[in-house]
Amino acid sequence: MGIFSFLKRQKAKRDEVVEPPAPDTPSLPPGEPPAEPAERIDTATDATADADTGTATVQATDAAGEQALEAAAAARPLQAKLGRTRSRFRDNLLDFLLGDKPIDDALLEELETQLIMADVGIEATQRVMATLNERVARSDVNDAQTLRAALREALVELLVPVEAPLEIPERNTPFVILVVGVNGSGKTTTIGKLAKQLGDGGLSVMLAAGDTFRAAATEQLQAWGARNGVPVVSQGAGADSASVVFDALQSATARGIDVLIADTAGRLHTQANLMDELAKVKRVLGKLDPDAPHETLIVLDGGTGQNALAQARQFHAAVGLTGMAVTKLDGTARGGVVFSIAGALGLPIRFIGVGERVFDLEVFEAGRFVDALLDTGQDAPR
Repeated sequence: MGIFSFLKRQKAKRDEVVEPPAPDTPSLPPGEPPAEPAERIDTATDATADADTGTATVQATDAAGEQALEAAAAARPLQAKLGRTRSRFRDNLLDFLLGDKPIDDALLEELETQLIMADVGIEATQRVMATLNERVARSDVNDAQTLRAALREALVELLVPVEAPLEIPERNTPFVILVVGVNGSGKTTTIGKLAKQLGDGGLSVMLAAGDTFRAAATEQLQAWGARNGVPVVSQGAGADSASVVFDALQSATARGIDVLIADTAGRLHTQANLMDELAKVKRVLGKLDPDAPHETLIVLDGGTGQNALAQARQFHAAVGLTGMAVTKLDGTARGGVVFSIAGALGLPIRFIGVGERVFDLEVFEAGRFVDALLDTGQDAPR
């Protein structure tokens, strides 16, 4: 059973999330000092013994607030998170199907145009339209209502083959996840969120700051490590990325770490020398573990539209991708690119990023994703 089975259980309880209660702060008589908290919550590793007694209360309040925000993010429906893309689908793609319209060539041609405009992509659109035309020919579809249902089924059918959650088996050596992608895709943030979710699932995690071209990238990863209580292996700016990742795997193996997540430089997919360095990282990992990396995950910015597909193709040719995470889908109207990527590459979509909170990095589910866009109210097929 993979670690992300626990995320499935969280989704089943999505409507049962209860925000944690606010800390109990009884009123005190004037001049009376506050009582010492029953349990001190201190996330700072170098806290001194004579720290202000009020610090623990502040930290407890901050922790409760953070938990409440995460709970709210987990409970928020996917329809709301995908608001912009959903608006494009509903306003441009589905509104013309309202009413009692006859199914003719003109309507089907307009539907095809709207799919392409929604960034579904030419290849994926052709596949969807082939399915719909076949059903129209068989008289399975004879009005706008049945066409909407048929469209949903065709879109889900396109995505089901790439619905494959990341599975992390039990093993005696670290499971290595190599994360790649261009600058600005949300790569380092995705690593931080993934580390938190893995830790919540009961696994020990280590991070490798392999993006040595940007000092800010290392600092960002270290901040995520401190926030999640996860060790981070790093070297100075400009260090050899392969050396950092090699040292991290040695350390993770010695310490019995379950999962090592390695960041890499946010290189452009058109820069051949940088892509060669990425291939070197994979070769160096193989010297310690012939099967490493066990997952090569690309993080794609859904807001870049069809350019995300071009990135995925180039990275796949260079390093052999095994999974994808499509991020920033909450802030773009171009989320239809998910269908284009699925149809063109057939690589598993492990996650979608639909917000800033940790649990806005969600396991990808085909039926749920399509229903959030079309808002059909139907249950996703299982």
